[in-house]
Amino acid sequence: MPIVTALYAGLLGLMSIAVSYPAGSLRGKLNIPFGDGGNKDLLMAMRRQANFVEYVPLALLLIALLEMNGVSKLPIHVLGAGLVIARVCHALGLRSDTMQAPGRLVGAAGTVLITVVTSIWLVVRFFA
Repeated sequence: MPIVTALYAGLLGLMSIAVSYPAGSLRGKLNIPFGDGGNKDLLMAMRRQANFVEYVPLALLLIALLEMNGVSKLPIHVLGAGLVIARVCHALGLRSDTMQAPGRLVGAAGTVLITVVTSIWLVVRFFA
C-alpha cells in the first residue's frame, strides 16, 4: 500500500476542490451552463481546473508505483511535496495576460520534471 503517496493524494484531492470551486462558482454566478461564454475570468478558472486534472493523476500514479515498487519514503516525500508545490505555483501563477508568470513556469516545469523523473525511474527499475 502506498502510504506516503496517500498523504499527497489527499492533499492534491483537497487542492483539486480548491481549483475546481472557482470555475463552478463563477459559472453559476454568470449563468453560463456550458463553455466559457466568452468570459475571460471563467476561462482562466476552467484552465486552472483542467490543467490540474490533465497532469496530476498521472504524476501521482507514477509516484505511487515507485512506492509500491519499494522506493524508500524520503524520495517519495520529495516527489510528492514537489508535486504539491508545483501545482500550487501553477494555479497561482496562471494568468491570462502573460506567459511569463514565474509561478506558471515553476509549476509547469516542476510537474513535467516530476513526471519525467518518475517515468524514467520506473522504466530503469523494471530493467534493473
